Amino acid sequence: MSIGQVMVVGAGQMGSGIAQVCAAAGYSVFLYDLNEDGLEKGYQTIKANLQRQVDKGRITSDERDKVLGNLTPTSKLYDGVQSDLFIEAIVENIEVKKQLFKKLSDISKPTAILASNTSSLPITEIAAATSCPERVIGMHFMNPVPVMKLVEVIRGLATSDDVFNQVADMTENLKKVAVEVNDFPGFVSNRVLMPMINEAIFTVYEGVATPEVVDEVMKLGMNHPMGPLTLADFIGLDTCLYIMETLHEGFGDDKYRPCPLLRKYVSAGWLGRKTGRGFYQYSQ
Repeated sequence: MSIGQVMVVGAGQMGSGIAQVCAAAGYSVFLYDLNEDGLEKGYQTIKANLQRQVDKGRITSDERDKVLGNLTPTSKLYDGVQSDLFIEAIVENIEVKKQLFKKLSDISKPTAILASNTSSLPITEIAAATSCPERVIGMHFMNPVPVMKLVEVIRGLATSDDVFNQVADMTENLKKVAVEVNDFPGFVSNRVLMPMINEAIFTVYEGVATPEVVDEVMKLGMNHPMGPLTLADFIGLDTCLYIMETLHEGFGDDKYRPCPLLRKYVSAGWLGRKTGRGFYQYSQ
Protein backbone atom coordinates (compact mmCIF):
# COMPACT_ATOMS: atom_id res chain seq x y z
CA MET A 1 0.00 0.00 0.00
CA SER A 2 1.17 3.53 -0.75
CA ILE A 3 0.08 6.46 1.36
CA GLY A 4 -2.02 8.96 -0.57
CA GLN A 5 -4.61 10.34 1.82
CA VAL A 6 -3.85 11.51 5.36
CA MET A 7 -6.09 12.60 8.21
CA VAL A 8 -4.51 14.69 10.96
CA VAL A 9 -6.58 14.46 14.14
CA GLY A 10 -6.22 17.66 16.16
CA ALA A 11 -5.79 21.15 14.70
CA GLY A 12 -3.64 22.70 17.42
CA GLN A 13 -0.09 23.93 17.00
CA MET A 14 1.35 20.49 16.26
CA GLY A 15 -1.59 19.17 14.24
CA SER A 16 -1.81 22.21 11.96
CA GLY A 17 1.95 22.05 11.38
CA ILE A 18 1.78 18.34 10.50
CA ALA A 19 -1.15 18.97 8.15
CA GLN A 20 0.78 21.77 6.45
CA VAL A 21 3.89 19.71 5.71
CA CYS A 22 1.81 16.75 4.52
CA ALA A 23 -0.19 18.98 2.15
CA ALA A 24 3.03 20.64 0.95
CA ALA A 25 4.43 17.20 0.10
CA GLY A 26 1.46 16.51 -2.16
CA TYR A 27 -0.69 14.35 0.10
CA SER A 28 -4.45 14.81 0.22
CA VAL A 29 -4.99 15.93 3.82
CA PHE A 30 -8.03 16.13 6.07
CA LEU A 31 -7.42 18.33 9.11
CA TYR A 32 -9.92 17.27 11.78
CA ASP A 33 -10.89 18.88 15.04
CA LEU A 34 -14.06 18.45 17.04
CA ASN A 35 -13.87 22.11 18.09
CA GLU A 36 -14.84 24.26 15.11
CA ASP A 37 -13.17 27.38 16.51
CA GLY A 38 -9.96 25.43 17.02
CA LEU A 39 -10.24 23.99 13.53
CA GLU A 40 -10.63 27.44 11.98
CA LYS A 41 -7.71 28.78 14.03
CA GLY A 42 -5.50 25.89 12.86
CA TYR A 43 -6.47 26.42 9.23
CA GLN A 44 -5.83 30.16 9.43
CA THR A 45 -2.44 29.47 11.01
CA ILE A 46 -1.51 27.33 8.00
CA LYS A 47 -2.66 30.06 5.59
CA ALA A 48 -0.63 32.66 7.48
CA ASN A 49 2.48 30.43 7.50
CA LEU A 50 2.22 29.88 3.75
CA GLN A 51 1.64 33.58 3.08
CA ARG A 52 4.81 34.43 5.01
CA GLN A 53 6.71 32.04 2.74
CA VAL A 54 5.25 33.80 -0.30
CA ASP A 55 6.19 37.20 1.12
CA LYS A 56 9.75 36.00 1.68
CA GLY A 57 10.00 34.62 -1.85
CA ARG A 58 10.41 31.01 -0.72
CA ILE A 59 7.32 29.79 -2.58
CA THR A 60 5.07 31.29 -5.25
CA SER A 61 1.42 32.18 -4.78
CA ASP A 62 0.55 29.27 -7.09
CA GLU A 63 2.48 26.89 -4.84
CA ARG A 64 0.67 28.30 -1.80
CA ASP A 65 -2.67 27.73 -3.49
CA LYS A 66 -1.69 24.18 -4.44
CA VAL A 67 -0.86 23.35 -0.81
CA LEU A 68 -4.18 24.80 0.38
CA GLY A 69 -5.93 22.85 -2.37
CA ASN A 70 -4.57 19.63 -0.85
CA LEU A 71 -6.04 20.52 2.53
CA THR A 72 -9.62 19.97 3.73
CA PRO A 73 -10.61 21.15 7.22
CA THR A 74 -13.42 19.12 8.78
CA SER A 75 -15.18 18.63 12.09
CA LYS A 76 -16.48 15.22 11.00
CA LEU A 77 -14.14 12.32 11.72
CA TYR A 78 -15.88 10.10 9.18
CA ASP A 79 -14.91 12.46 6.33
CA GLY A 80 -11.45 10.92 6.46
CA VAL A 81 -12.51 7.32 6.93
CA GLN A 82 -10.76 6.21 3.72
CA SER A 83 -7.42 7.71 4.74
CA ASP A 84 -4.28 5.59 4.39
CA LEU A 85 -2.68 7.24 7.41
CA PHE A 86 -4.14 8.86 10.53
CA ILE A 87 -1.80 11.07 12.54
CA GLU A 88 -3.09 11.88 16.03
CA ALA A 89 -2.03 15.21 17.54
CA ILE A 90 -4.46 15.70 20.42
CA VAL A 91 -4.02 16.32 24.14
CA GLU A 92 -1.13 14.45 25.79
CA ASN A 93 -3.36 12.19 27.89
CA ILE A 94 -3.06 8.41 27.64
CA GLU A 95 -6.72 7.63 28.31
CA VAL A 96 -7.98 10.16 25.76
CA LYS A 97 -5.54 8.83 23.17
CA LYS A 98 -6.57 5.23 23.84
CA GLN A 99 -10.23 6.10 23.32
CA LEU A 100 -9.43 7.82 20.03
CA PHE A 101 -7.26 4.98 18.74
CA LYS A 102 -9.92 2.41 19.58
CA LYS A 103 -12.39 4.44 17.54
CA LEU A 104 -9.92 4.85 14.66
CA SER A 105 -9.24 1.11 14.60
CA ASP A 106 -13.00 0.51 14.37
CA ILE A 107 -13.72 2.94 11.53
CA SER A 108 -10.52 2.84 9.44
CA LYS A 109 -9.94 0.52 6.53
CA PRO A 110 -7.91 -2.65 7.27
CA THR A 111 -4.71 -1.29 5.69
CA ALA A 112 -4.75 2.15 7.36
CA ILE A 113 -1.81 3.12 9.57
CA LEU A 114 -2.59 4.74 12.93
CA ALA A 115 0.20 7.05 14.12
CA SER A 116 0.54 9.08 17.30
CA ASN A 117 2.49 12.31 17.63
CA THR A 118 2.87 11.71 21.37
CA SER A 119 6.06 13.16 22.82
CA SER A 120 6.39 10.72 25.71
CA LEU A 121 3.54 8.21 26.11
CA PRO A 122 3.97 4.47 25.36
CA ILE A 123 2.99 3.44 21.83
CA THR A 124 2.52 -0.17 22.98
CA GLU A 125 -0.12 0.85 25.51
CA ILE A 126 -1.94 3.04 22.97
CA ALA A 127 -1.84 0.17 20.46
CA ALA A 128 -3.22 -2.29 23.01
CA ALA A 129 -6.49 -0.32 23.05
CA THR A 130 -7.04 -1.14 19.38
CA SER A 131 -7.96 -4.28 17.45
CA CYS A 132 -4.92 -3.79 15.18
CA PRO A 133 -1.77 -3.10 17.26
CA GLU A 134 0.41 -4.08 14.31
CA ARG A 135 -0.84 -0.95 12.49
CA VAL A 136 -0.04 1.49 15.32
CA ILE A 137 3.20 3.50 15.39
CA GLY A 138 4.64 6.70 16.82
CA MET A 139 5.52 9.72 14.67
CA HIS A 140 6.91 12.34 17.03
CA PHE A 141 7.37 15.58 15.09
CA MET A 142 9.36 18.45 16.56
CA ASN A 143 7.94 21.93 17.13
CA PRO A 144 7.59 24.04 14.99
CA VAL A 145 6.80 21.27 12.52
CA PRO A 146 7.31 23.20 9.25
CA VAL A 147 10.84 24.17 10.36
CA MET A 148 12.23 21.25 12.35
CA LYS A 149 13.67 18.33 10.36
CA LEU A 150 13.52 15.48 12.86
CA VAL A 151 10.77 12.88 13.32
CA GLU A 152 11.17 10.15 15.91
CA VAL A 153 9.53 7.01 14.49
CA ILE A 154 8.63 4.71 17.37
CA ARG A 155 7.76 1.04 17.08
CA GLY A 156 5.29 -0.41 19.51
CA LEU A 157 5.80 -4.00 20.61
CA ALA A 158 3.52 -5.27 17.83
CA THR A 159 4.23 -2.68 15.08
CA SER A 160 4.84 -4.50 11.79
CA ASP A 161 7.96 -3.98 9.69
CA ASP A 162 5.79 -2.97 6.73
CA VAL A 163 4.11 -0.22 8.74
CA PHE A 164 7.45 1.05 10.02
CA ASN A 165 8.95 1.11 6.52
CA GLN A 166 5.94 2.93 5.05
CA VAL A 167 6.06 5.59 7.75
CA ALA A 168 9.84 6.02 7.45
CA ASP A 169 9.53 6.44 3.66
CA MET A 170 6.65 8.89 4.05
CA THR A 171 8.68 10.91 6.56
CA GLU A 172 11.45 11.27 3.99
CA ASN A 173 8.84 12.43 1.45
CA LEU A 174 7.98 15.22 3.91
CA LYS A 175 11.66 16.30 3.65
CA LYS A 176 12.18 15.25 7.26
CA VAL A 177 14.74 12.89 8.77
CA ALA A 178 13.25 9.74 10.29
CA VAL A 179 15.11 8.19 13.23
CA GLU A 180 14.08 4.80 14.62
CA VAL A 181 13.47 4.86 18.37
CA ASN A 182 12.31 2.11 20.68
CA ASP A 183 9.26 2.47 22.90
CA PHE A 184 10.56 3.86 26.20
CA PRO A 185 9.17 6.80 28.22
CA GLY A 186 10.15 10.10 26.59
CA PHE A 187 11.79 8.24 23.67
CA VAL A 188 15.14 10.00 23.02
CA SER A 189 14.28 13.67 22.59
CA ASN A 190 12.35 14.27 25.79
CA ARG A 191 14.30 11.77 27.87
CA VAL A 192 17.36 13.95 27.28
CA LEU A 193 15.77 17.40 26.98
CA MET A 194 13.28 17.43 29.85
CA PRO A 195 15.68 16.43 32.65
CA MET A 196 17.98 19.24 31.45
CA ILE A 197 15.09 21.72 31.65
CA ASN A 198 14.06 20.30 35.04
CA GLU A 199 17.62 20.72 36.35
CA ALA A 200 17.70 24.30 35.06
CA ILE A 201 14.51 24.92 37.06
CA PHE A 202 16.16 23.39 40.15
CA THR A 203 19.05 25.86 39.83
CA VAL A 204 16.53 28.72 40.02
CA TYR A 205 14.56 27.00 42.82
CA GLU A 206 17.74 26.54 44.91
CA GLY A 207 18.87 30.13 44.36
CA VAL A 208 21.94 29.21 42.33
CA ALA A 209 21.14 31.76 39.62
CA THR A 210 18.33 33.74 38.02
CA PRO A 211 16.50 32.43 34.93
CA GLU A 212 18.36 35.01 32.82
CA VAL A 213 21.75 33.79 34.03
CA VAL A 214 20.89 30.12 33.58
CA ASP A 215 19.83 30.79 30.00
CA GLU A 216 22.92 32.88 29.26
CA VAL A 217 25.21 30.13 30.57
CA MET A 218 23.63 27.57 28.25
CA LYS A 219 23.55 29.89 25.24
CA LEU A 220 27.03 31.38 25.53
CA GLY A 221 28.78 28.54 27.31
CA MET A 222 27.18 25.53 25.59
CA ASN A 223 26.22 27.17 22.28
CA HIS A 224 22.52 26.40 22.66
CA PRO A 225 20.39 28.61 20.39
CA MET A 226 17.86 29.11 23.19
CA GLY A 227 18.20 28.86 26.96
CA PRO A 228 16.41 25.96 28.69
CA LEU A 229 14.01 28.21 30.62
CA THR A 230 13.07 30.23 27.54
CA LEU A 231 12.53 26.90 25.81
CA ALA A 232 10.40 25.63 28.70
CA ASP A 233 8.19 28.71 28.40
CA PHE A 234 7.89 28.08 24.66
CA ILE A 235 6.95 24.42 25.11
CA GLY A 236 4.55 25.15 27.97
CA LEU A 237 5.35 24.47 31.61
CA ASP A 238 2.30 22.23 31.94
CA THR A 239 3.65 20.09 29.10
CA CYS A 240 7.10 19.99 30.72
CA LEU A 241 5.56 18.88 34.01
CA TYR A 242 3.45 16.20 32.34
CA ILE A 243 6.47 14.74 30.53
CA MET A 244 8.56 14.75 33.72
CA GLU A 245 5.74 12.95 35.52
CA THR A 246 5.60 10.40 32.69
CA LEU A 247 9.35 9.82 32.96
CA HIS A 248 9.20 9.59 36.75
CA GLU A 249 6.34 7.10 36.68
CA GLY A 250 7.68 5.13 33.72
CA PHE A 251 11.19 4.61 35.11
CA GLY A 252 10.48 4.81 38.84
CA ASP A 253 13.70 6.76 39.26
CA ASP A 254 13.83 9.93 41.38
CA LYS A 255 16.30 11.54 39.01
CA TYR A 256 13.17 12.36 36.98
CA ARG A 257 11.34 13.96 39.94
CA PRO A 258 9.73 17.23 38.76
CA CYS A 259 11.10 20.32 40.49
CA PRO A 260 8.66 21.75 43.09
CA LEU A 261 9.01 25.18 41.46
CA LEU A 262 7.75 23.72 38.18
CA ARG A 263 4.71 22.32 39.99
CA LYS A 264 4.11 25.69 41.70
CA TYR A 265 4.19 27.64 38.44
CA VAL A 266 1.78 25.22 36.78
CA SER A 267 -0.57 25.38 39.79
CA ALA A 268 -0.47 29.19 39.53
CA GLY A 269 -1.37 29.06 35.84
CA TRP A 270 2.05 30.39 34.84
CA LEU A 271 2.44 28.10 31.85
CA GLY A 272 4.81 30.17 29.70
CA ARG A 273 4.19 32.04 26.48
CA LYS A 274 0.66 30.77 26.00
CA THR A 275 -0.53 32.40 29.26
CA GLY A 276 1.76 35.43 29.13
CA ARG A 277 3.88 34.39 32.09
CA GLY A 278 6.25 31.59 33.00
CA PHE A 279 9.90 32.11 33.89
CA TYR A 280 9.56 35.31 31.88
CA GLN A 281 6.67 37.69 31.21
CA TYR A 282 5.28 38.12 27.70
CA SER A 283 2.94 40.64 26.14
CA GLN A 284 -0.04 38.82 24.65
